[in-house]
Amino acid sequence: MSSIAKAYVGARIHDGVSIHNDHALAIHADGSRSLIASRDVPDDCLLENLRGGIIAPGYVDLQVNGGGGVMFNDDQSVDTLRTIAEAHASIGTAALLPTLITDTADRTKSAITAVKQAISEQVAGIVGIHLEGPHLSAARKGAHDPALIRPMTDADLAIVLDAAESLPNVMMTVAPESATNAQIRQMSDAGVIVSLGHTDADFDTCMAAFDAGASCVTHLFNAMSQLGNREPGLVGATLARGDIHAGLIADAIHVHPAVIRITLAAAQNNARIMLVTDAMATAGSQINDFVLNGRKVIRQDHRLTLQDGTLAGADLEMTRALAVMVNKTGDDVSDAIRRATATPRALLRGFGQCSPLLDRAFFVHHLTDDLSGLTRLGK
Repeated sequence: MSSIAKAYVGARIHDGVSIHNDHALAIHADGSRSLIASRDVPDDCLLENLRGGIIAPGYVDLQVNGGGGVMFNDDQSVDTLRTIAEAHASIGTAALLPTLITDTADRTKSAITAVKQAISEQVAGIVGIHLEGPHLSAARKGAHDPALIRPMTDADLAIVLDAAESLPNVMMTVAPESATNAQIRQMSDAGVIVSLGHTDADFDTCMAAFDAGASCVTHLFNAMSQLGNREPGLVGATLARGDIHAGLIADAIHVHPAVIRITLAAAQNNARIMLVTDAMATAGSQINDFVLNGRKVIRQDHRLTLQDGTLAGADLEMTRALAVMVNKTGDDVSDAIRRATATPRALLRGFGQCSPLLDRAFFVHHLTDDLSGLTRLGK
């Protein structure tokens, strides 16, 4: 009797890095997975023919503010995290960083505590935390509450360093105006994924922050100094580096598809450009509005805005981001899926060397050929 209990055939298979044709995804009796040539599928195993489409690992999303009708900023609890994770699993995301938008020190501490507890309770999908602020630039605040934005103090730094000791992954978005290079270096040395964002800093300042240990950029183009002919800003610094990851909200609203196309052509290393949803409470839900730090956010035509029209996160599912990347910017489908799986995963700790597709921590799904939908295949 073969150790293969079931095999999925009839679809292309993406392992997180590249697409395999004429292969099957084998599910073994012990729950492990492997890729085998279609001709090698044993006769005595259960066979499921998917008749087209793409088998892919669950997505990895490093910027998730909410989902299932709730926001992490509103309630820093395990129940909230479980609701968010389940909502995102329903739309294809297997691993995520719940993201706390600029808030008070007490809520930051509560958020870290809640993520610790969720991980200890093995809430599926929660793999760390992303603190987006409060150490940002008020000049590039976006939807962040300017009353809560402030420079990083020694006490703030201590909170982040302590979190890095007890959590598998801590991501911290800062502006160089509000966090020194020495603080960036301390965080980076402690294993924190330091990301630059919500900043008006110039090119040289951003390059110095990268040299100090910042390794990522939060939602490229949005809420940051732009690429100019005399001052390249954070956008220019990002494109000029080959060693920096950059998140991109590919909803055709936050960044025009033509700009994404130009970015992929201009980047020193576009393989490090990854997709994020910046999802809010609306993800995986039917709600049409919610409250963020006391301000109403309205959902209309895949757009989330404050009442003054300011964009406030994104009404985006990762599968739609893939469709935008492939159908509107011309990105190769294999590259687009990698940007939603293996590329962000490479920033995270706590995973082995196997591909996301073969990792038992990740579920698997079946994308339609036109990237219009997905079906979860199982754990």
